[in-house]
Amino acid sequence: MTSPAHQGRAAGIDRSSFKMRDLFSEAGAGMLQRPARSVLTALGTVLGVGTFVAILGLTSTTSSQIDSRFNALTATEVTVEDAVHDPDGLIGPAFPEDADTRMRRVNGVRAAGVFWTVRDDRASTVRSAPVAGGEGESIDVVAASPGVLRAAVPTLTEGRLYDDAMARRGRVAVIGEGTAARLGITTLETHPAVFIGDEPFTVVGIVQDVERKADLLLSVVVPPTSAEELWGRPGPGEASMLIATELGAARQVAEEAPTALRPDHPEYLKAVPPPDPRGLRSGVGSDLSQLFLLLAGICLVIGAVGIANTTLVAVLERTGEIGLRRALGARARHITAQFLAESGTLGALGGLVGTSLGVLTVVGVALARHWTPVLHPGTVAVAPLVGLATGVLAGLYPAWRASRIEPVEALRR
Repeated sequence: MTSPAHQGRAAGIDRSSFKMRDLFSEAGAGMLQRPARSVLTALGTVLGVGTFVAILGLTSTTSSQIDSRFNALTATEVTVEDAVHDPDGLIGPAFPEDADTRMRRVNGVRAAGVFWTVRDDRASTVRSAPVAGGEGESIDVVAASPGVLRAAVPTLTEGRLYDDAMARRGRVAVIGEGTAARLGITTLETHPAVFIGDEPFTVVGIVQDVERKADLLLSVVVPPTSAEELWGRPGPGEASMLIATELGAARQVAEEAPTALRPDHPEYLKAVPPPDPRGLRSGVGSDLSQLFLLLAGICLVIGAVGIANTTLVAVLERTGEIGLRRALGARARHITAQFLAESGTLGALGGLVGTSLGVLTVVGVALARHWTPVLHPGTVAVAPLVGLATGVLAGLYPAWRASRIEPVEALRR
């Protein structure tokens, strides 16, 4: 017994066909029947692809900025620590008295200074009035040479930083804005003083911000000569040196610092060079990329669900049309191809618009922040294809559902 297909061919009846031109013509007509719905359907892909492009572009741009910040700050900072745990009284402290001067002679050093936090009960409270036995604020007292203040690159609200001459002549202090607010100091016109324990220090400067060693903003900074006179030298392992270097000189300075400071016993000091900015940037950029790509993927899934839902509703509304096409000879695969073409076209158009919006977002943010926009050409090329793939995948089930509609049942509705 012959099949209906063989019988049709035997009777000279050609099987129905669907040319590509007709396919896209019908798909376009189907989308233009309800333009508002088509626009809303494509909006999900626009948002998903736009977010995808914007996130990748902003991640690349911010990673570039992270790299430049590390080069400008972290890559120009060296710390030297006191590595003596059992000091020899005949040799003296790890840092010599002229440590700042010795370090400034090293090529590539911009500023350097020794600092330590005072560990003495007599310096445990700070107040702005000489109240004997009164309550005071618990604020760290940091003994820091003038070189530390220069290396920290502070921004002053009022006053000035103490220099070597001021540090030798009298008891002066520099405090941060937060510390000044806690102590009730609002201006330097009245030459206010802070009392560390019972010892007065004239405040000569209030610091608004620093580029390095941010804990100085929460401390009372005094010269090391005054700190040694009142509370003694720092204990083993307490003192450190902050060094600001020229760009690219940090690792070389870190290698030379122990010998430059203590040529007799360089092992008494341990230099800590800055981390490799490339590895640090790579780690930060990778974490940001993974997080943001996850968010972009969620947006694409939401867009795909929107396309699938709208396409499925369109299938249900056009059941009569589908039945009529089937009755006139359209095969199931023709119906499937038509709805896939509609959803794929919507996805591709949404991908193109989303790519454009994503690029504009990256450029706009970069211009607003005075950054250099960084966007890989591959991202711009692939993004519309991502929209197309999203639309096709979203239309698979509705297209299959449409192809399963029987002509007789469809025409009865």
